[in-house]
Amino acid sequence: MFENLSERLGSVFDRLTKQGALTPDDVRAALREVRVALLEADVSLPVARDFIKAVEEKATGQAVTKSVTPGQQVVKIVHDALVDVLKGEGEPEALKIDNPPSALLMVGLQGSGKTTTTAKLAKRLKDRNGKRVLMASLDTNRPAAMEQLQILGLQIGVDTLPIVKGETALQIAKRAKQQATLGGYDVYMLDTAGRLHIDEVLMDEVQAVRDAVAPRETLLVVDGLTGQDAVNVATEFDGKVGITGVVLTRMDGDGRGGAALSMRAVTGKPIRFVGLGEKMDALETFEAERVAGRILGMGDIVALVEKAQETLELEQAERMAKRFAKGLFNMNDLKGQLDQMLKMGGMQGLMGMMPGMGKMQKAAEAAGFDDRMLRRQIALINSMTKKERANPDLMQASRKRRVAAGAGLDVAELNKLLKMHRQMADMMKKMGKGGAMKQALKQMMGKGMPDPSKMSPAEMDAMAKGMREGMGGAPGGLPGMGGLRLPSGLSGLMKKK
Repeated sequence: MFENLSERLGSVFDRLTKQGALTPDDVRAALREVRVALLEADVSLPVARDFIKAVEEKATGQAVTKSVTPGQQVVKIVHDALVDVLKGEGEPEALKIDNPPSALLMVGLQGSGKTTTTAKLAKRLKDRNGKRVLMASLDTNRPAAMEQLQILGLQIGVDTLPIVKGETALQIAKRAKQQATLGGYDVYMLDTAGRLHIDEVLMDEVQAVRDAVAPRETLLVVDGLTGQDAVNVATEFDGKVGITGVVLTRMDGDGRGGAALSMRAVTGKPIRFVGLGEKMDALETFEAERVAGRILGMGDIVALVEKAQETLELEQAERMAKRFAKGLFNMNDLKGQLDQMLKMGGMQGLMGMMPGMGKMQKAAEAAGFDDRMLRRQIALINSMTKKERANPDLMQASRKRRVAAGAGLDVAELNKLLKMHRQMADMMKKMGKGGAMKQALKQMMGKGMPDPSKMSPAEMDAMAKGMREGMGGAPGGLPGMGGLRLPSGLSGLMKKK
């Protein structure tokens, strides 16, 4: 979402950090470029103007211009200012679901992803908060809207209110409230109807439902790709209905991200969640520090650790660590590592979360290092026999031809995979002897991980350098993956960059 903005800001700050001493004019010239980058990213003019003003006051002071690392100080000031814009005043509050049954009212325009977001949030409340959730669709206009929510409920294991044809939105809302009370539910979520644009009929319906159920939270679902119009929609809904928070959808798309940067500053309402895909678990809490870090290319280590924790059980991680510490690393282990990468967002997703790696994403993709490459490697391993996976040294010419043909690929691809396996096996032995494997396991499961938002620019650079060089001094290592390396071609590509 913030790819273009990250690139523009990255090039500006690269020049600043390489300059050494900075004059106030240098800072102002750089901030002019930052302002243009923000406006191109669809950030509203008043927000961009206030942002630059706040940064300039701090960045042209003597503490910066006479600093040992003035460029890095400016980057830190911009990071803090971004956090302020995204977070607003005070700490973000958790959803108010403390007085069962609590009503969550989901509002927004048609096509913004309300129904899918309702199901995602319901799944999150059920799985992470242990809440009993009831979902109800109040959309009597859109064909099969109620059936869609019912199907999603079956997929995620969340109850939905039985459909009764001919009822109005208000009648359905009252029935949902009654059902939630009698059924002992903690939360009931009301998925309201949308329109292609804001009109009186829509607002009257939402207001009637709001008055009937007195929701603890009214969440506005906005399509992140709509740019500045998303801010206008939020302002309208807040003025007429009263919203308590915003959920931005399609934040994994190629939009420019200006809505996210403008939303909090213009509406004063917190962004609670962001939708990052179609899957039912593709909903993340909106953390200002982490988003600011991603925009400035600092990565998002916290998200990386969270994904590792979600997709890898502690017992499984410990088993892996014990095997690797003994120097045991066969094709089954490699397949497990590749599967883990895909579960955690694929190569591009992981690179985007690692400090200093964001700039290399496009170069890596252009060189063919993407999720398709990972899937081809998994296909080759699946084409091997059990004996071959357990002992890759058995792979002679005839076996190689058979395995490559079985995966529909060339023998050259298999040779690359076997070479990568040998390199990784050697690295695992070194890591096991040096005790680095225990440290990798700690980081993978989130123990002892520093908070990037509290680190200085110099510390961020040091961490980025360490990550690029990998675990135990092995170039291309991926922390949190049991020491998994990127293929040597990609490591070389990174060194050139």
